[in-house]
This record gives sequence, C-alpha cells and structure tokens, in this order.
Amino acid sequence: MKEIYFAGGCFWGVERFFKLVEGVTATEVGYANGTTPHPTYKQVCTGDTGHAETVHVTYDETCVGLDTLLSLYFTAIDPTSVNKQGEDEGTQYRTGIYYTDPDDRPVIDEHMANVATRYYKPLAVEVAPLGCFYSAEEYHQDYLTKNPSGYCHLSPELFELARRVKAHDH
Repeated sequence: MKEIYFAGGCFWGVERFFKLVEGVTATEVGYANGTTPHPTYKQVCTGDTGHAETVHVTYDETCVGLDTLLSLYFTAIDPTSVNKQGEDEGTQYRTGIYYTDPDDRPVIDEHMANVATRYYKPLAVEVAPLGCFYSAEEYHQDYLTKNPSGYCHLSPELFELARRVKAHDH
C-alpha cells in the first residue's frame, strides 16, 4: 500500500471524494503540517496552529496510480485559490500535497508543471514532505457518509467522476 496526503479545503468532501475511487483502500481526515501538537478542530479553526485540513489517502498502486489520484485532486480544487476553497476561508483550508515517499516528489512536480500551463495565475498548492499528521476527532471521520446532507464544497458531479475511476486507470 502507498499513501499520500491531500489538503483541498474542507476535509469532509475531499475524504468522500477519494473514498469513492476504486483502489483507495482507506481515508482518514486530520490536521497536517502545523506547529501545535495534537490540535483540536477548535484550535485549527483559529488559524493559529498552522495546520491544514488534510485527508490521508491509502491506496493500492496496482489498482490506481498516483498520477490518477493527482488528476482527480486537481479536478476537485481551484489550484490558484489562496487559503480558500468553496465558501471556506482560512489557512486551514489551503491546498497542499504532502508525501511520505521521496520517490513521489518528481511525479507531483511533473503534475504541478502540467497543471500550471492551464492557468494564468500561479498555483497556490503547497507541496512538501509530510511533517506531521494528527487524526481529526471521530465525528469528522466519514462525515458525509454519516450526514449525507451535510455541507460540502464539492459538486455531486465530482463524486460521480470519482465513482467512475476503475482499477488500472494509471
């Protein structure tokens, strides 16, 4: 199994989105790359912890590749928006790709370069090794599964796109 961490605004929708992709074996929402150890949601919302709402994605690379996951990620976010996705604003809603395997960095960099050619504004996606990740409170895990009518900045069409990704789309 491989892992990658995606920050893309509110983690509820980002988690639901990736959970639908065939080959993704697990998702977990949490707080990444901040300075406060074991922050609470309330602390992260102040913007003082430096953490981003992030989804830890575990996947079977024999079924779905990092390229496919990155393509989906860039479909789901506005990569030029600084600290804002949908109606959510603040540093905790910044976009970011955090990796644990250094071999993933060239794949991410190539993807970023290709995406950048489609925009006139610079990309605002932070790319960095994962510094830290703290699991969010239990009520945030699988939030949109538990609360199907809950708030989400992602469109239903994006969820349908994620459902259509089939194994070996990499």
